[in-house]
Amino acid sequence: MDYYAHPSAYIDEGAQIGAGTKIWHFCHVMPRAIIGANCSLGQNVFVANQVSIGNHVKIQNNVSIYEGVILEDYVFCGPSMVFTNVKTPRSAYPRNTSADYAVTRVKYGASIGANATIVCGVTLGAWSFVAAGAVVTKDVPDYALVAGVPGRIIGWVCECGETLKSFTADAQRSAETMQCAACGKRYDYDGAMTVRRVE
Repeated sequence: MDYYAHPSAYIDEGAQIGAGTKIWHFCHVMPRAIIGANCSLGQNVFVANQVSIGNHVKIQNNVSIYEGVILEDYVFCGPSMVFTNVKTPRSAYPRNTSADYAVTRVKYGASIGANATIVCGVTLGAWSFVAAGAVVTKDVPDYALVAGVPGRIIGWVCECGETLKSFTADAQRSAETMQCAACGKRYDYDGAMTVRRVE
C-alpha cells in the first residue's frame, strides 16, 4: 500500500488510490471510487462510488463527494462545503441510480471555499474561485471569482489565488490585459466573460 489511511478510515475493497495520498480520521472511500496521487482527505470525508478525483487534490474536513462529481487535478475543497447530485430529490420517490445523478465537474486548479454549496450539473472552470458560503447554481468560467447566494461573478483571480484588480485596453491585441500584482502572471479578457493566461 503506497498511500496512508488512518486506522479509523474505511477503505472499501476495490477503491483505487494513488501513491502518496493521505486519508485521515473517520473517512469512508467506497469500492468504485478513484483517487489520484498525492491527495489529502481531511477528517470525515466521504467518497462515493464512481467518483473520480485527480492528483494533488485537497479535500478539507466534513466534505462528501457524491456519485456524479469529478474533481480534476489540484482542486481545493474547503471545510464543510457541499456537493449535491440529484436536481429534484424526494424521499418518497428515490433517485438512487447512476442515471439519476447529474454530473458536476470541477476543473484543474479550482478552489471552493468553506461552507459553499455546488448545485449538481454545473462545471467550475479551471482556476476559478468560489467564495466561502456561496451557492453555485450555474457554470463558472475559468478564473472567475464567484460569491453570494445565488453565486455571481464578482471578479477574476490569478492562478496564484490573488484577485486581479483591473484590466486595461490593449488595442494591438484587441483585448483587455492584466498583470497579477503578486506573481506577475499576465491575462487577457475579451469582455465576454472569458479570461485566459498569456504565456
